[in-house]
Amino acid sequence: MRKRIHILAMGGTIAGVAGDCAATTGYRAGAVGVEELLAAVPQVNDIAEVTGEQLAAIDSKDITSQQQLTLIKRVRELLLASTVDGIVITHGTDTLEESAYLLDLVHFADKPVVITGAMRPATAISADGPLNILDAVRVAAADTARDRGVLVVLNQEIHSAQLATKSSTTAVETFQSPIGGAVGAVNDGEVVFYHGGEMHHLPNALNISEMLTSQKELPYVPILYGHGDDDGRLVRSVAAQGAKAIVYAGMGNGSIPARVEQELAAVRKNGLIVMRASTSACGMVTRAELSYEEAGFLSSGVLNPRKARLFLQVALLSGFSVAEMSKFIVG
Repeated sequence: MRKRIHILAMGGTIAGVAGDCAATTGYRAGAVGVEELLAAVPQVNDIAEVTGEQLAAIDSKDITSQQQLTLIKRVRELLLASTVDGIVITHGTDTLEESAYLLDLVHFADKPVVITGAMRPATAISADGPLNILDAVRVAAADTARDRGVLVVLNQEIHSAQLATKSSTTAVETFQSPIGGAVGAVNDGEVVFYHGGEMHHLPNALNISEMLTSQKELPYVPILYGHGDDDGRLVRSVAAQGAKAIVYAGMGNGSIPARVEQELAAVRKNGLIVMRASTSACGMVTRAELSYEEAGFLSSGVLNPRKARLFLQVALLSGFSVAEMSKFIVG
């Protein structure tokens, strides 16, 4: 029986239109509808029974938590539907890794969810979107893609949502997994996985995903970027503005300047969750200074600052304790 794959279109560069076919910047994102996107790749119909739906038409840099929650709700409905075997999401690359990881946290089924995008608009001579869509459908229809959570597919590579990050501002091979590497590839149309899959969703993800569908927004969790001569005044500022948790993107292994550490320790005593992440491009954030442990700071493990923020937002809404949060973090 042919697999039934449903595509959710969110806009982005993959649906972008420029005034010149040689232009790869200065385009209007999200201008091409899902029907036109699919019409450009008729080969998807040789792989599966494909349907499409326009969920948004935005430049992904402008995505809001409300739109992310709408995406979670619709994906949840499709995962529960007996008429759908897999889901493909077309999305702008600027926040693709955030939406992918957020969906992965609450992924509760064995059906593949694949998110893809493009670095060049649909009107470009060398547009990468059509092949990315074709490959994403191939992966979503593959039996070997089941039980692997949410996958990111671009440039013929398959990455886990937990590890994938945008590494280049313009290159088509921008999505990389600095820790662990790609989990698979699409080689001349054949879907190949290098090793077994691991689910990274939260415990009780089915109920958590349902809870998120009733939310209007996610908790305020800012990311503070570490730098030399940081005196910690921004910690006081975001705490006063109602932050529920803080991600501090420190140097190296999540190192925190002494003055900032004092401020973070103070807000932690007052109940705010503090998670150490890193501005470095690669490497896990692990336990470091004893003072960090004594203050009750969490380590982000394999999560970059943006994904650490999303994890805390969902964990806070789910009522997780600090101990429960710590157990989930890989690394």
